[in-house]
Amino acid sequence: MLTLTDTAAKVIRDLNGQAEGPAERGIRISSQGEDAGSLMLSVAEGPENTDKVIESAGARVYLDPVAATVLDDKALDADIDDQGGVSFHVENQIV
Repeated sequence: MLTLTDTAAKVIRDLNGQAEGPAERGIRISSQGEDAGSLMLSVAEGPENTDKVIESAGARVYLDPVAATVLDDKALDADIDDQGGVSFHVENQIV
């Protein structure tokens, strides 16, 4: 199952806290069609019917079925640059 680093969880919580919205707000990682090599990340108001829901330290991530399979043994991390820009990246889980 996808895990979140502490930094990724904090960034997701911060993104969700910046705007009024439903309590289920999180980020969604989805495939572009059947292409498992191309994933897209977006802010979501809640999960879609077929999404797998990952919750960690108050952060929610929704994965469509293809993304859930691709990211099953991965960790989501985030970096914050000097200007406050955020980039997410996927790493192998540390066992």
